[in-house]
Amino acid sequence: MTTTVTPASPRSLAARRFRRNRMALAGAVFLTAVGVLALAAPLVAGHDPNTVDLAAFREPPSAAHLLGTDSSGRDVFARLVHAGRVSLLVGLLSSLAAVAFGTLLGALAGMLGGPVDAVVMRAADVVLSFPSLVVIVVLAGVLGPGAAMLVLVFAACNWPTACRVVRGLTLSLREREYVQAARAFGAGRLTVIGRHVLPAVLPQVAVAGTLLVAQLILLEAVLSFLGLGVRPPRASWGNMLTDAQNLTLIQTMPWLWLPPGLAIALTVLAVNFVGDGLRDAVDLKGVRG
Repeated sequence: MTTTVTPASPRSLAARRFRRNRMALAGAVFLTAVGVLALAAPLVAGHDPNTVDLAAFREPPSAAHLLGTDSSGRDVFARLVHAGRVSLLVGLLSSLAAVAFGTLLGALAGMLGGPVDAVVMRAADVVLSFPSLVVIVVLAGVLGPGAAMLVLVFAACNWPTACRVVRGLTLSLREREYVQAARAFGAGRLTVIGRHVLPAVLPQVAVAGTLLVAQLILLEAVLSFLGLGVRPPRASWGNMLTDAQNLTLIQTMPWLWLPPGLAIALTVLAVNFVGDGLRDAVDLKGVRG
C-alpha cells in the first residue's frame, strides 16, 4: 500500500524553522511578557507613575517601592511599566506606518515602472539624503517634542527601506508566469498587486519591519534622553535615563537608571533575535524541513 505524503506548505516550514531557533523563540517570549506588562500597567504598577512625593525622595528599592523612587519621589517600577507602553507604541506605530507606506510605493513603482518608478525612487533618495536627527530637531522646535511627532518623523524618514525591498521583489515577480497569466486574462495592475505581489513580499516586509522596530525603540530612547522626544511627566524609557547624566547618581543610585537601561537593551536585543529568526525562517535558500 502506497502512502501519499502531503508536502508541507511554505508557511508551516517557516513556522517550524522559527521554532527551532531558540534565540528567536526566547526573544518572542520576552517581548510577549513585556507587552503584557505594558498593557496591564495600571493593574500591576501599584502606584501612579506621575505622582510626586518629595517625602520619598530617591528611596532605594523596598517593599513599598519595588525599584525605588526617582528624584521627584515617583515610583520607578510604575514609571517603568507605563513607559513600556510609550516606547513600544512609538516603535511599533512608526515601523508599521513606514513599512505600509514604503510597501505601497515600492509595489506601485515596481509594477508600473517608467515615470512612476523614477519619481518614487528619486523621492526615496531625497528622504535618505536628509539626516533624521536634523528633521527631528527642527520639528521639535516647531511642533514641540512628543510621541506623535516621533511617530510622524520616524515613519517619514524610514519608508524608503521597505520601498526599495518591495520594488526589487516586484520587478522580479512581475515577470513570473502566473503574474503574466493574470495580466493576459485581463487583471489590472492594481489587482495583480493586491492578489499576487503583496502576499508574496509580505514575509520579507515583515522581517524588515521587525528589525526597524528595534532601531526605532532605541532611537526614541536616545531622543527622549536628549529632551527631543517624549517629555516628562509622561514616562518613556529614554527620559527615565535623565538622572544617568549625573556621575554620582550612576555610582550610588543604580535603581534610577539601571531598570530603564536594561529594559531598552533587552527589548532591542529580543526584537533583533525575532527579526533574525524571521529572516532565517522565510529564507527560501535555507535548509528546508
